[in-house]
Amino acid sequence: MIPVLVCALGIFLLSGMDAAMKVLVIAVGVYNTVLWRSMLATLVAGAAWLAGPRSLPTPSVLRLHALRAVVVSFVLLCFFWGLARLPLAEAIGLSFVAPLFALLLAALLLGERIQRKAIWASLAGIAGVVIIVAGQFGQKTYAGDALLGTAAVLASTVFYAYNLILARQQAQLAKPVEIMLFQNLGVAVTLGLAAPWLAIALPGNLWLPLAGVTALSLAGQFLMSWAYARAEAQYLIPTEYSAFIWAIALGWFFFDEAVTWTTLAGAGLIVASCLIAARSNPRLAEPIEAAV
Repeated sequence: MIPVLVCALGIFLLSGMDAAMKVLVIAVGVYNTVLWRSMLATLVAGAAWLAGPRSLPTPSVLRLHALRAVVVSFVLLCFFWGLARLPLAEAIGLSFVAPLFALLLAALLLGERIQRKAIWASLAGIAGVVIIVAGQFGQKTYAGDALLGTAAVLASTVFYAYNLILARQQAQLAKPVEIMLFQNLGVAVTLGLAAPWLAIALPGNLWLPLAGVTALSLAGQFLMSWAYARAEAQYLIPTEYSAFIWAIALGWFFFDEAVTWTTLAGAGLIVASCLIAARSNPRLAEPIEAAV
């Protein structure tokens, strides 16, 4: 039970991070929020890396770190841009389709065989997305932005699915602290290429929220990594989807967001489909927020 409770706590912290990120993205835009957060996270992860036993990664591992950092950059920009334009619960519900995309990519890139029940689960997940999108047409106040936000979140899940494939390779070659350091450093460098044109100085009153976001992100990642190292995926998978419950609560409390029945029905169908797919391939049970 302890790993399950630790994993659930990690999900709660990461859900709080999503809500705080939405506030920052609305305030200064997705680019500057992600850029400054990755720079701050690099300093924290770098200090942890320097404090312990360490060795420089080989050129081949560095290339893998760099590739994943570029992919993660797209994940972050797409997801948080969409998050600013969608209710929190809706964005989190849509993000749950990432394991289904990972299933398809595992078949294409790793040659894994997809079982029949996983195919049906994927179709059910797509149906859940359709239900959520269909519900947006009845919302006159934000229909246009909601559809763009939905497209951005779904694009982030495709990149995130590829990120899961890379993460499996990366975990065999590097320690967690090294991965966190070079991932955040790579994101900072990747986004920093556009800094002369897009970067702005962060207002003084936003540095504390940014530090809180970074702390929540790193703590959530650490707790989930700790849990997944000590319990089988089949026991931890259900805790992943508690993020939807927290998203409903945090969206209502901080943003006065109401949850429609189409969001509930669609997210429920997506969650059920992911649980079915995970039974056919337990390696899909990667932390949903590990990349952010």
